[in-house]
Amino acid sequence: MRAVQVVGYHRNLELTEVPVPEPAGPWDVIVKIGGAGVCRTDLHILEGQWADKSGVELPYTIGHENAGWVHAVGSAVTNVAEGDKVILHPLVTCGLCRACRSGDDVHCESSAFPGIDTNGGYAEYLRTSARSVVRIDDSLEPADVAALADAGLTAYHAAAKAARRLTPRDRVVVIGAGGLGHIGIQVLKALTPAELIVVDRNPDAVKLAVSIGADHGVVAEGDHVDDVLALTGGHGAEVVVDFVGEGGATAEGVRMLRRAGDYHVVGYGEDVVVPTIDIISTEINIVGNLVGSYNDLCDLMVLAARGAVRLHTAKYALDDFQTAIDDLDGGRVRGRAILIP
Repeated sequence: MRAVQVVGYHRNLELTEVPVPEPAGPWDVIVKIGGAGVCRTDLHILEGQWADKSGVELPYTIGHENAGWVHAVGSAVTNVAEGDKVILHPLVTCGLCRACRSGDDVHCESSAFPGIDTNGGYAEYLRTSARSVVRIDDSLEPADVAALADAGLTAYHAAAKAARRLTPRDRVVVIGAGGLGHIGIQVLKALTPAELIVVDRNPDAVKLAVSIGADHGVVAEGDHVDDVLALTGGHGAEVVVDFVGEGGATAEGVRMLRRAGDYHVVGYGEDVVVPTIDIISTEINIVGNLVGSYNDLCDLMVLAARGAVRLHTAKYALDDFQTAIDDLDGGRVRGRAILIP
């Protein structure tokens, strides 16, 4: 089968032929890939940022946002069958550790991460686990939802956590309306009655945010913190969800926050620098967000089937992987780029 592999850091990916994976254990599931999301993390992998953390041996197949059809299953698999349409939770988890038993499987003590530390989905087939596959509604197509497996799941996880404290009297600010942000906006509109303010440097991204449910769109042109404060009566928002996390967004996000508010960090790239006396005197909370759990993915797919969450995509043939990578790196992708074998 065709597979796009990392052959060296600071080098371009290469398309090659590798054997089709087969079930090696009773819980294995082989998925015929219908769509694989192209994520900014993939760029970081090529830059070598994940080399030490993942410990992966090169070459290997990249791609951690995957959906498709069940091709083959191990002897113990009963939750899916050949031909089922599925989306894949990005982790292969053990099911036995404390985190898995608690439903917090993203913190599994013995997990594998296809596309990060083992072979992923920039290919025609992928091996995963019965614990990782979620059957999707007949109305959904793998290529249309593949990026919900990570980008969407991360956005859902953060938005769902934020929504727990929001009431109709509250305001929530979303920083960044790109690949993750445009999903988070839709999830927040589905889960909370709070007033939603979206901030982005790109006027077109702000227009998109308003079209999918934002109550206010603010273009980050220099006065955007003051604009947000004006929209919140000078107090700031009860919740800020930052999908950017770099370029000064963290300092601005804290400034947009109301006393006793929650600042959710999703995007990353710079430090959050807040004097401890300010954290104490205003009693703000700084909340980290990783990818969501299997149950989060199940909930997200229900919203997708209802039409409450729609992924904006740009689709590329698998052979055009380099164009997709270049477009993402150059800021030319609106929503998420998807590779289709």
